Amino acid sequence: MSEWTWEWTGYDSTAERLRESLCTLGNGCFATRGALPERRAGLLHYPATYVAGCYNRLESTVAGRQVVNEDLVNLPNWLLLRFRLRRTTGAWGPWLSPGTHTLLDHRHTLGLRRGTLTRASRYRLDDGGVLGVEQIRLVHMGDPHLAALRTVVTAEDWSGEIEIESSIDGEVINGNVHRYRALNRHHVTHVRTGAHEPHTVWLTCRTSTSDLSVALAARTTVTADGAPASSVLRPARRRAVHRLMIPISPGLRVTVDKTVALHTSRDTAISDPLGEAVDRVTTAAGFPTLLDSHAAAWERLWRRADIQVPGEAGRILRFHLFHVLQTLSPHTADLDVGVPARGLHGEAYRGHVFWDELFVLPYLNLHFPEVSRSLLNYRYRRLTRACRAASAAGRSGAMYPWQSGSDGREESQEWHLNPASGRWLPDHSHLQHHVGSAIAYNVWQYCEATGDTEYLHTRGAEMLLQIARFWADLAVHDPDTDRYRIRRVVGPDEYHDGYPGAVLPGLDDNAYTNVTAAWVLTRTLDLVRRLPGWRREELFDRLRLNTDELPKWEEVSRRLRVPFHQGVISQFEGYDGLVELDWDAYRARYQTIRRLDRILEAEGDSVNRYKASKQADVLMLGYLFSPSELRAVFRRLGYDLDDDLWRRTVDYYLRRTSHGSTLSELVHGLVLARARRAEAWQYVHEALEADIADIQGGTTGEGVHLGAMAGTLDLVQRGLTGLETREDALWLNPVPLPALSEYGFTVHYRGHWGVGVRRRSGQLEISVPDSDESPIRVMLADRAVTIAPGETCSLVVPDIAPDSSSRQA
Repeated sequence: MSEWTWEWTGYDSTAERLRESLCTLGNGCFATRGALPERRAGLLHYPATYVAGCYNRLESTVAGRQVVNEDLVNLPNWLLLRFRLRRTTGAWGPWLSPGTHTLLDHRHTLGLRRGTLTRASRYRLDDGGVLGVEQIRLVHMGDPHLAALRTVVTAEDWSGEIEIESSIDGEVINGNVHRYRALNRHHVTHVRTGAHEPHTVWLTCRTSTSDLSVALAARTTVTADGAPASSVLRPARRRAVHRLMIPISPGLRVTVDKTVALHTSRDTAISDPLGEAVDRVTTAAGFPTLLDSHAAAWERLWRRADIQVPGEAGRILRFHLFHVLQTLSPHTADLDVGVPARGLHGEAYRGHVFWDELFVLPYLNLHFPEVSRSLLNYRYRRLTRACRAASAAGRSGAMYPWQSGSDGREESQEWHLNPASGRWLPDHSHLQHHVGSAIAYNVWQYCEATGDTEYLHTRGAEMLLQIARFWADLAVHDPDTDRYRIRRVVGPDEYHDGYPGAVLPGLDDNAYTNVTAAWVLTRTLDLVRRLPGWRREELFDRLRLNTDELPKWEEVSRRLRVPFHQGVISQFEGYDGLVELDWDAYRARYQTIRRLDRILEAEGDSVNRYKASKQADVLMLGYLFSPSELRAVFRRLGYDLDDDLWRRTVDYYLRRTSHGSTLSELVHGLVLARARRAEAWQYVHEALEADIADIQGGTTGEGVHLGAMAGTLDLVQRGLTGLETREDALWLNPVPLPALSEYGFTVHYRGHWGVGVRRRSGQLEISVPDSDESPIRVMLADRAVTIAPGETCSLVVPDIAPDSSSRQA
């Protein structure tokens, strides 16, 4: 199979939702799942269209309680196009689709290079004839409001009539995630339909509480080798329908082109969504021209972002990049949106924004910095809300929500359903305050990669100062240890949200939380010292920040507590006192124990009792920070992080992690690539296959795991190269990983477009394109080189090197 195509053959009703997620097409503004156009939503299929940032809030009754959830809305289905046949003198047969007629052939091909999904089917008809159906669809990457579907129907040994029904379906609910079925799912209201002669129908609606106006217009035209066609535009109550009847005979090709425009009241530079949608679709070019311009837009993206890795790993990496770009394209730079954890591919996590940008922005920074800046602005626009949340909790600064949606309030659910037991349980994930550190990390990384001092000194500084302020206020001095402690939080692990038998949720001194908080305070203090005096004075005045606060920041950044036990870093205070789990017994008893928390709860037990982690927690520190930077943070805190301590810590948590998150294998893979290379590939391989193999048993059908996909790209770009952007230089410290010993990519660095990095045959080659920019300073472990524009530098790096944890610790 081509490195640019993915193919699914045959029809498997049990796997259709997975394929539909993996075949989603989008352009950063909206996306449509890869469902069959002739099928409406049901148990087997789920056509859905999502617009970035289009949320709605509903109240539901859950376990006898009233709860409110905000969801990314499934909008009216523009894709619906079905067909049926009749002999000249007979009655109409059923609408054709897999399940109603025998399939002789059925396949889907996802074309990455041009961003298209092609479907080819051959049906055996009841009277022995054969009907061929070929379709190609696109969600236009050049014009972010257009999509198109071309259908070609060919009769073999059959004559009669074919009826084509092209619709926009407003009878939609949010039904992608089965465990949400008890929630109110009816987000779309005030549906109106109409027609615009001669070929266009339209539909408008509103979201019930956020009151967003949505309009879709569909133009459907038919070419049938000269055969006449009757056409009826028939708006209905919640569906806008266009019906066409066409005579068909053996060998005759009937071509149906459906072009759709989608606008919402969030769009800029429009008068009203309906008028704009109708105008845009009626003036849109024909399908061949749309396809050409769409393919050209994708070609420009590939030139900026493509990654070259030989073999199957490279093929999967390009697949991941394709889906990242469909959710976060250059069009995203014009929107007020964050990084939805499941992309624009499904409704899991209700389309919310978590900390997943921590795994996404490092890649985007070096390819699409304008998108990174926009995603940071999403957080900046919600800074006031985060400060209000901190104030309501009795704290200073900014307390960002663990789950965010439209306006930046905490969207984490209060209760969640355990499918294994059928019970609704309290949800304490809102205590994951480390999301603030992730935002600060992303601000810093973006500014280091781009040299965007203006952003760092303005919006970036405001976010860093308010996040640092929160950490300094949350930390409480313990006179017994002369250390500062952060209590009642939840770390990245998520399994542990409290101590066994405790009345109140939360944990004390989560190592990841405390170390990253210390890093934020240190970086913010550095920034304060570097700011021009007038800017510092202006910022402090605007934020009502008193310089008397800074000494405490300095003290907390040096005295935050990190717990240890048995010669390893403790995940949190008291971790050593938990019970050891019989991992072998649970693996033997259950097919998979990735969601060990659900298994134990269904048994009447609690994962809080055990030394068991859902995903990398302490080891996340080795993912975020280079070895030297991590040592420096610990040293500033008064701890010695030597090679042996880190090696023991890695070994300890490897044996106690169930990998209930797709991010977990990614983190373990990178940490092991630095610390114990021989075991790294197992985890890297699982991270690569997390979605295409649906290793979590059904979750990918609810949306891809965008952070994990982007993280695999960053694993090559930063992990294997050791690439850092700091101190006005590119730092490289390559990590040998035999299974990924060859790779190549280009990055945008400090005004240089297309800086090439390529590794092969034991050499690392860095090329700087010709320009008027300044030379690039490249720092390696043992030397520094300066590369001028138009020059290429080749550096010898061994493909095989002794395992050394010193690179990590």
